[in-house]
Amino acid sequence: MSTLSKSKRLPKEMSLLNVYAIATGATLSSGFFLLPGLAASQAGSAITLAYLFAALLLVPAMLSKAELCTAMPRAGGVYFFLDRSMGPLMGTIGGFGTWIALILKAAFALVGMGAYVTLFLPGLPMTPCAVIFALIFGTINLFGAKKTGGLQIILVLSLLAILAWFLTLGINHTDTSYFDDINDTDMDSIFATAAMVFISYVGITKIASVSEEVKNPERNLPLAMCLSLGTAVIVYGLGTFVMVGVLGSEFLATGDNGKPLLTPVAATAEKLAGNVGALIMTIAAVLAFFSVANAGILSASRYPLAMSRDRLIPPMFRELKGGTPVAAICLTIALTVLCLLCFDPLKIAKLASAFQLFLFALNCLVVVIMRESRIESYDPGFRSPLYPWTQIIGMIGPLWLITMLGIWSMLFIVGLMALGGAWYFCYAKGKVSNPGGAILHLFARLGERRSDGLERELRGILSEKGLRADDPFDVVVAQACVIDNEKADYEQIVHFAVDHITDQIDVDRDLLLQHFLQSDRGVTPVSNGVALPHFRLHDLQRPVLVMARALHGVNISGNADDPEDTAVFAIFFLVSPDNDSGQHLRILANIAGQADTDTFISEWLAASNAQELKGIFMRTGNCITFRLKPGDKTAEWIGRAIKDIQLPDDCLIAAVHRRDSMIVPHGNTVLDENDRVTVIGESPGLKQLREEFERGQDRPGF
Repeated sequence: MSTLSKSKRLPKEMSLLNVYAIATGATLSSGFFLLPGLAASQAGSAITLAYLFAALLLVPAMLSKAELCTAMPRAGGVYFFLDRSMGPLMGTIGGFGTWIALILKAAFALVGMGAYVTLFLPGLPMTPCAVIFALIFGTINLFGAKKTGGLQIILVLSLLAILAWFLTLGINHTDTSYFDDINDTDMDSIFATAAMVFISYVGITKIASVSEEVKNPERNLPLAMCLSLGTAVIVYGLGTFVMVGVLGSEFLATGDNGKPLLTPVAATAEKLAGNVGALIMTIAAVLAFFSVANAGILSASRYPLAMSRDRLIPPMFRELKGGTPVAAICLTIALTVLCLLCFDPLKIAKLASAFQLFLFALNCLVVVIMRESRIESYDPGFRSPLYPWTQIIGMIGPLWLITMLGIWSMLFIVGLMALGGAWYFCYAKGKVSNPGGAILHLFARLGERRSDGLERELRGILSEKGLRADDPFDVVVAQACVIDNEKADYEQIVHFAVDHITDQIDVDRDLLLQHFLQSDRGVTPVSNGVALPHFRLHDLQRPVLVMARALHGVNISGNADDPEDTAVFAIFFLVSPDNDSGQHLRILANIAGQADTDTFISEWLAASNAQELKGIFMRTGNCITFRLKPGDKTAEWIGRAIKDIQLPDDCLIAAVHRRDSMIVPHGNTVLDENDRVTVIGESPGLKQLREEFERGQDRPGF
């Protein structure tokens, strides 16, 4: 396990709207356009309660998956989470099972689309039509996630517009007398119906498989899931209420031929607005199944990609062409077409949904394993609330629903597990590079072994994700002390660094010296002659950074005779609060990421002063430094407390360099002549400040 090179990563092209469209498009399909009639045959007029109860049971799994997505945004979703938490055997089982389940559900969506199309084109052959659409969606997916997501936005927004018309019209024409028998429905029937319609919501969590391609995944993935669930609850809740209120639960359950109505939305719209209404909702159904098939193929194709990266399946499936996993998509399409031609996707997709329930329970278990393993690099941007009770409920609920789906569902789960296990032992066991996952760290707490490879991979993911909006990286760099001594060795540099740190914070000097002088503790080597000694302390209020330059290189290990010892030219001493290990690691990862470039050392050695050294890490125009001099515009700040200076919006004074010392400013700090003041902030505010100083224009508040 290692950090993926840029050429092997999927490009981050998907916005919040793309992700929301995929999640919503994968959700609003059979649960709305096909299942209400079947649900009414079990729960009568109480089907709305069954849909709402099913949504409630989804919440723990959704929250757990949102946490895992923001901690490990990688293609493959469930497979990746299971593999990195419980090892490659469970990863193989989960990967194969989810991949097959998604293929079956995509095939099911293509067949369901035919049920509505044949209302107006009865002579159209259903299966060849579904195959053609599968090939079309596969071709679209070959153009990349961005274009696929763009099509998804069009499909979903069009669908939501039509559904809004249907719900608005239907609410005003419902007959409440159809709900008079709602109290006659027993709770067992409602629960059994909830188990059946639970599959209506599972598309919400499928965006986990494309999380590697999402911009700002820590924000966009949880938000998209919540927005999609909210949309689904409104549509399913109001939609089933309208269907019962317009047609009655008895007609939904029996139709004209004594069988559950398979086109309940079209029948409702026909009663509300005649043939035109039926046609409009048929178009909506086609759009819904289009979006489900499109999102299903997109999600399913990322599973062979992720499994191939870990050598569980042949290497051809991890190759990218133009940022797209072509072989993985082609195989997924081929299997989808095979299902359409050889099997009954309707029956098998229902069984596959039971396996997805099983995976929901495992997702909650993965969160427990990852948290209890206490891997510091496990740093989700979103944490599931009410841990561990949310996860306990999330494990019990789906397993309970599986028992209500019958013996065949349980046997299907066992069959998929056997298939995944057989493939692992026959093909993959001798090829995988990661023997275990986070569960080994849990064992390590009991005296067993651990997986160092997982820690390295999670640190790599931290570096790829970058800083969060509230991480004080710019402030930490701006306030950093700089040591630039050509003749000092590593031990002398450590003493200088500790002196600077203890000047700023109240900490035991001997403790820091002991830590930083032990080369096997706290020093994290980075390529290109860089070292990152770091330490976390209790009761610390803020991170403190010291940057040291060694022009001729220093020996970190202290063994100058060791020919394998590599000279280090840049050393970054970071001390952070112990209560926020995630922020500490993100700051380290950001320093390492910027330092681990081909040009870093040359720029580092060529810098002429401390400000240029800091400027290497603050390239985005969010920092300016100037000296307060009598006779120019900056003189207006001399003798004034920082709290009395009016700065542009989103700007703050991060550091004050006075003679040979650096002052961490606060509101009562009074600026002196010749102080060098560092201001950080957003580019527009800094540009305004720079222009006013340069042009000497008057500015209120100075």
